[in-house]
Amino acid sequence: MEIKLNNQEFNVLDTKEKITIADSFVVRQNKIGGGNGEAKLYIGQDNQETRSFFGNNGFAIPCFLIKHDLLKYLEETKVEYLKPEQPYLNKDILPTLWNERKAKIEALPEKIEFEVFEQTQISGSRVYVNSRDNAYKIIRELSLPNITFISVIKLLDENGKLNYYFRLFADYFGEAEHPYIIEKEQEQIAEAEIDKTQKAQLYRARVGQGEYRTKLLEQCPFCPITLVSDDRLLTASHIKPWAVSNDFEKTDPKNGFMLTPTFDRLFDRGFLSFTNDKKTILSPFLSNMTYSKLGISDNKIIPHLPIDGREAYLEYHRNKILKK
Repeated sequence: MEIKLNNQEFNVLDTKEKITIADSFVVRQNKIGGGNGEAKLYIGQDNQETRSFFGNNGFAIPCFLIKHDLLKYLEETKVEYLKPEQPYLNKDILPTLWNERKAKIEALPEKIEFEVFEQTQISGSRVYVNSRDNAYKIIRELSLPNITFISVIKLLDENGKLNYYFRLFADYFGEAEHPYIIEKEQEQIAEAEIDKTQKAQLYRARVGQGEYRTKLLEQCPFCPITLVSDDRLLTASHIKPWAVSNDFEKTDPKNGFMLTPTFDRLFDRGFLSFTNDKKTILSPFLSNMTYSKLGISDNKIIPHLPIDGREAYLEYHRNKILKK
């Protein structure tokens, strides 16, 4: 797999899919518990998998962040800064911190380079890294504990040099959307000046049920990837997410696919998308091993994928949802 970042081509060698940010790692202003936070980051158990990805004992590796990614992460977590779900010690100042941090990131170059090195003085079965560079401190400053995770892609550039691409993501306790957003969406439907039947249709469409699901099943009575046709095992997935769709798009069966749960999850979370000529697009933020276990590959034609009428929705998904 290849990716292009800042007009530079890279070969993807491997992916470390998820490093969860603990409360002990973040700066004091972001903390839930006590203490000032520690700069060391736990990256995995000391085993063949971790060593193969990061290097032998005592490694030091060149890494980078992308400014656009950091700004997107801040947008993803803005609602948590403004309406926190977790009991932060300094939750009253989080809205101010969000504005300050956004301004700070906007002033940075597009590619933000740093180096991390192994904390060899820490004995045991766990591998930790640290850094002396300011870019690494930015990770600690932006990250909110428990809901932030880092994906790392191991890259080879055009000159054969290794690079490690770090990117921050938010995960709200297993959900892509913040609880406050879900609550506000439900309030908007309740307050909308439409009749009860329309409100019921919107409520049901949000979770892939009701008339939306029925019409989508008529157009796509099976999962185009697995060909499973038992509707008890199929999820009515929106292409353009319900939260950002207008009332027509929310109930438009062309704004959806019927997918088995695993592929629905991949599609919904932006690890899988499709071209208008029915080919798969896989995000580099899952490993080749994971995709292999799922039996899916990049640029694979899905002949039964219904495309007609879904082109604009798919364009949105590729541009806004796909993790790339």
